[in-house]
Amino acid sequence: MSQKKNSIEVDPVYNARELGAGRMLVLGVQHMFAMFGATVLVPALTGLSVATTLLFAGLGTLLFHLLAKGKVPAFLGSSFAFLAGYGAIAPEGEKELLPYACLGVACAGLVYLLLSALIKAFGTEKVMKFFPPIVTGPIIIAIGLNLSQSAVDNCATNWWIALIAIVVVVVCNIWGKGMIRIIPIILGVFASYIVAAVTGNVDFTSVKEAAWIGLPISYDLTVFAIFKNPDVSLIITSIITIMPIALATVLEHIGDISAISSTVGKNYIKDPGLHRTLLGDGLATILASLFGAPANTTYGENTGVLTLSKVFDPLVIRLAAYFAILFSFCPKISALIECMPDATIGGVSLVLYGMISAVGVRNIVESKCDFTKSRNVLIAALILVLSIGINYSAAGAIAFTIGKVTISLSGLAIGSLVGIILNAVLPGKDYHFDEEI
Repeated sequence: MSQKKNSIEVDPVYNARELGAGRMLVLGVQHMFAMFGATVLVPALTGLSVATTLLFAGLGTLLFHLLAKGKVPAFLGSSFAFLAGYGAIAPEGEKELLPYACLGVACAGLVYLLLSALIKAFGTEKVMKFFPPIVTGPIIIAIGLNLSQSAVDNCATNWWIALIAIVVVVVCNIWGKGMIRIIPIILGVFASYIVAAVTGNVDFTSVKEAAWIGLPISYDLTVFAIFKNPDVSLIITSIITIMPIALATVLEHIGDISAISSTVGKNYIKDPGLHRTLLGDGLATILASLFGAPANTTYGENTGVLTLSKVFDPLVIRLAAYFAILFSFCPKISALIECMPDATIGGVSLVLYGMISAVGVRNIVESKCDFTKSRNVLIAALILVLSIGINYSAAGAIAFTIGKVTISLSGLAIGSLVGIILNAVLPGKDYHFDEEI
């Protein structure tokens, strides 16, 4: 009896350099637009500068590639996980308060550096046992839920315009093909924005007045501006409130690096190593925050582009970074984004914030957390109740005074600390971090 071998067709993998300069540039532009919608949405939601955001998304990506030995095809764009931190310190995007929030985010970047050093010294498994999914999952869920009110408030300014954004995002994400499925957020923004403009709900005066070329950094929005007349209480509050968010984003980073590894077929957690990718992400976040840009994070949108294009050459990602830097010197683009209607922002935010919480749920489900164990139920319950309950309490935080300094701890900060401590002291830990892809 003869045996027949089954032939399996495998999609070809391309080397960007073999495709020629023209196609390589097009691929770079594609990666730039894949990250563009979500990256510029963060400053639109927080009040930070769009131009500064684009500049440091590009510079942060190049720094990441340098520290990761140029091996990992990852783009670093704006992190949504820190929106809760910006909202806690500068709820209305107050320009005088944003630098304090940025300082807190910069300090959160130090958590990456610390974990990078610990992983280098002791190995991944020993460090990650303190941050299992039963801790990070509920933290991520709480981040999204804490932001939900601001999304609804923005939608309430014009529910019809917000609904257009929501419907387009859902339709493109579920029924879209190819790139349409990868960039539903930016398509939702475009559709809602266009309808708002046509119906007279957008004032383009600032766009007309904006110059075509300008510097992307404003000193007044940098962390350095704080030290003219520093508010010590606000500095301490910002650091303590925002730093714990890094515990969730570190896990997000590990998930993204694992996803890129699976896509490309190379284990980047082992080579160049998780300590190097964390170092690159952390330093990029610190650099961006100090100059008034949002925290950076590895972008899943660009991993989707890798999957579609089958071009895994990191050079293409670096080209996208150069394009982002180039765009940052055009104030008209910034003005166009900054005059986006609140309802458009609210519509896409409603989806995005819900997706943040959904990622936390997925984190718990995929890790198969055992909720028949009382320890796991207690840890998740206390993180969620403290994080959300304190946030929506009358004070919105728990404040206490040390000497002349008043420190306010957000619900997220308290919930995170309680979860980490409980996981460390309660018996019955069963989580083992696996660095294999």
